[in-house]
Amino acid sequence: MLLLAGLGSTAIGYADDLPAPIQSLADQGFEIHGQFDSPGDLRGYGMMRQGQEMAAYLTPDGEHVIVGTLMDSEGNDLTDAQLDEYVRAPLEAQTWQLLAQSHWIQDGDTNAPRVIYVFTDANCPYCRQFWQNARPWVEAGDVQLRHIMVGILAADSPGKAAAILGADDPAATLKAHESGQQSVEASAQPRNIEEQVYANNQLFEELGLYATPTSAFQRETESGSIRIDRIQGLPNDEQLIDMMGSETP
Repeated sequence: MLLLAGLGSTAIGYADDLPAPIQSLADQGFEIHGQFDSPGDLRGYGMMRQGQEMAAYLTPDGEHVIVGTLMDSEGNDLTDAQLDEYVRAPLEAQTWQLLAQSHWIQDGDTNAPRVIYVFTDANCPYCRQFWQNARPWVEAGDVQLRHIMVGILAADSPGKAAAILGADDPAATLKAHESGQQSVEASAQPRNIEEQVYANNQLFEELGLYATPTSAFQRETESGSIRIDRIQGLPNDEQLIDMMGSETP
């Protein structure tokens, strides 16, 4: 799953009204993301701290809290599904919004039904290979790639990312670079363009990513909810088909 641990507490808008034991956890740095009903008259709360998901259960008297996993008499985990609904899913939705608000370059039909965000470094040979491998789906109008340009692999990576983002036609410049027609050289750009690269780098780090390309795409679960998957590094053939949503056109 693609989660952003640093999003903070957003799912509960009534933090001032939290029961005292739950408020004490919030005061200690636990991010409270949602409330749910639990067996035994317990009241559950989905939480996150330092990137770790967990649940807290308020006792019926409202005076005590238990942090951990709730199990039934058969040893079934009753907590994970609640964390998935009240912590992971909301965070993924916010992550997708942050990806959309990042500084990216359109690659493919804007009306293509499938959107894939790709963290791309101009010095990354695997990014270039991924660009090539994705051409059948992009050129068929089935997929649009949104390249979030980062500068992390080499000293001149930020300058190359800025040169692409600051070009008169960023999409054409990226295409020429990734196709091998004309390599981009690092160059000084206006401050706002350099800040775009910095912001993309920050997002890459905050998401806990470590490789380029890293691709993020949405999938529909059996229950009909929309979730995010990610692939770090160059996808293999099976991963590529799963990411693109179909066999090669």
